[in-house]
Amino acid sequence: MEKLRRWSLHWVKFEILIHVPEDYQMFPVTIRPGDTIKDLRVHLVKQGITSWRKQFTYNGKELGEYETIRDLKIKNGAVILLVNKHER
Repeated sequence: MEKLRRWSLHWVKFEILIHVPEDYQMFPVTIRPGDTIKDLRVHLVKQGITSWRKQFTYNGKELGEYETIRDLKIKNGAVILLVNKHER
């Protein structure tokens, strides 16, 4: 049963919002539970949103590049902040 649950999580997708306060913008992003923050960063760059000198935060916690969405317990509809590293 555990194997089936892990397999089904591979196909689950949900939408979160990336909030960039300095630009007063929010960007919807479709992700999977196994995606890392680095995957999220690459996805944003492909959309033309520069994020390499910025830090992701969720619920007041800075997110590491290799943490997965599942490990961080980020849910559908969550908002992740993307701020300049010097503004923290």
